[in-house]
Amino acid sequence: MREALLYPGIRVLELTPEIAVESTQLPAPFHRDPADQMIVATARILDIELVTLDGTIRSYPPVRLLA
Repeated sequence: MREALLYPGIRVLELTPEIAVESTQLPAPFHRDPADQMIVATARILDIELVTLDGTIRSYPPVRLLA
């Protein structure tokens, strides 16, 4: 974790109540993995693009991906 945080622009984000609620109310269909739900909810609430190789997240239309 320490090494990852050395990269420019990388930071740890807090799990806010808004993100927690959003993670349980994502538009269907999305799978039931709570960690993935929180990742997607965080991106949606903060209006940021995700960088991921996860096929389930990549194929989920309500999330923006960095091309």
